[in-house]
Parts: sequence; structure tokens; C-alpha cells
Amino acid sequence: MNDRYVVLGASGGVGRALVAALAAEGRTTRAVARQAPERSGAAEWMAVDLSTPEGARRACAGAAVVFHAAQPPYHRWPEEFPALTANVVRAASEAGAKLVMVDNLYMYGPTRGSLVETLPRAATGRKGLVRVEMERQLLDAHASGALRVAIGRLSDYFGPHGPNSTLTVLVLEPAARGKAMRWPGSTTAPRTVHFLDDAARGLLVLADQPAADGEVWHLPAAPAITGAEFMALVNQCLPAAVKTGSLGTLAMRIGGLFSKEAKETVECMYQWTDPFVADHSKFTAAFGPLAVTPHADAVAATIQSMRTGPTGTT
Repeated sequence: MNDRYVVLGASGGVGRALVAALAAEGRTTRAVARQAPERSGAAEWMAVDLSTPEGARRACAGAAVVFHAAQPPYHRWPEEFPALTANVVRAASEAGAKLVMVDNLYMYGPTRGSLVETLPRAATGRKGLVRVEMERQLLDAHASGALRVAIGRLSDYFGPHGPNSTLTVLVLEPAARGKAMRWPGSTTAPRTVHFLDDAARGLLVLADQPAADGEVWHLPAAPAITGAEFMALVNQCLPAAVKTGSLGTLAMRIGGLFSKEAKETVECMYQWTDPFVADHSKFTAAFGPLAVTPHADAVAATIQSMRTGPTGTT
């Protein structure tokens, strides 16, 4: 019987956290990325191009569970993401593996009240529609009996493993270097943010539990927090407080003239200008409470990692 856990997109934020969580539990792990690192640790690292069926098949061979955390560049989602996911679905099915999809919250579009899994898929933007399409693709594959699928959703994330997230680029990394923090949108609107270590443990639950199959799940996170509160926690971890501020939609549009990623972010600014709170009570009711890291501890661990890591300041 296969007992190998395969992490696709292992060099990204969620992928790195998953590899670390699997290693901590002693699970046999294959970490798949476009480029394997020089220091591979306990996991078996494999450099594979998942945009080809052959690459996806090689990555998933012999897997019991496949975590799909891979994605193309942000501005190329509509052109490349569904085809990449189709390759992964076929490869995981051929391997006889369960597929756990790492998803976000874009498919709901702007909404009022807490985000729950039963909300209409009301997205109208390019990236939200891609997420709607892939959810249908995955759940149809599960319903057909081609493979077992569980979908785990998280909001914007941060943590020692998350080098390219919005929170890292605009808030945490600048602060760790002694520079000003800039929160996107409103600094007073509450929003859910996920600490990567917590998200990884939640995804492992979905992998292990047959009851997760064929369903969408919001992963547990610490209570919603405002930008002002989050940046205050960051400043408490620094030797000297840095300035804080915000970036509105106009500023992001201007940034989009110079950055493809910033241009694409404008579509999702409603998530930052209004309350954006994910409800994970479905997960808790099904699997019991998952202990999550308090924001203060999560921020402290992240800043410590940034200040003492290879590119840190101490």
C-alpha cells in the first residue's frame, strides 16, 4: 500500500509549510517544484513541470495523497491554471491517490457577512472565475468516481514559509528591514488571515479524514483582525517601531503600471476595503477544534524568522 504524500508547489508558501508539517510527523514525503533546492532535508525533492501531463504523472506516481498547492504566475491564472489542474487530476487518478486541493476565497466575489462554504459562487473577476471553474472540475472528478477530492480554503496567509504573500511583501518583510508597513485597503476592516503552520495542519486533517471527501472546507484560523491591529503586533516584535500606513485602490492601480502582480491585485481589493471574514465552523463540527496559533505568537515567529534567516538583519 502506498504511503507517500506528494506536495505539488512545494517551494511556495503553503507547499513549504506542508512539507515541514509532514516531516514533523515522520511521513514519507515527495516535494515537487519547478526547481529542487540544493538542500532537500528529509523530503524527496523532485523538479517537475506540471504544465505537461508527463510531468504531472511523474510527480504523482506512487502517491497515497497529493496536495495540489502548485499554481502558475498570478497574472497567468486564466490561461494556465485550469489546464495545470487537469493534468494533476488525471495524474492523481492514475496513481490511485486522494487529491487535496489548496484553494482560496476568490470564487465568492464581494459579499456581505461571513464567508461560508454554501455561498453562491458570485465572482466576476478573471481569477475568481478561474477558481469557480477549477472547483467544478475537481468536484465533478470526485462525483464521477475518478478519484477522491477534498478542497481546503484559506485567506491571505503569512508565516516563516510564506515569501511571496501580500502580507509578507507589503507588511512583514519591510518591517523586518526597518521600513514602513503598508496595509492594502482599510486598516479598520476585520479580515481573516491564516498562519501557514495552522493551514498546513488543517490540510493534513482533510487528507486523513474520509469524511472530508467530496466537500469544500474553510480551514481554521485565529479570529479576524484589522490591519491596524496586525501592524501593531508587528511593531511589538521590532527593536524600534516603524511607520504604518495603507495602500488604497488608486495606489494599487498606479502600482499596476509597473507590476503585473499589483495590476492583478486590483480585482481583489474588495477583500481589503470591506470586512472579509471566513467562517470555519463546518470544519470544527466535522473534525473537532483545531488548535490555532494566536496572532501575536504567529507574528512573532514570522518576524523572528525573517530577522535571523539567510536574508535577515541580525
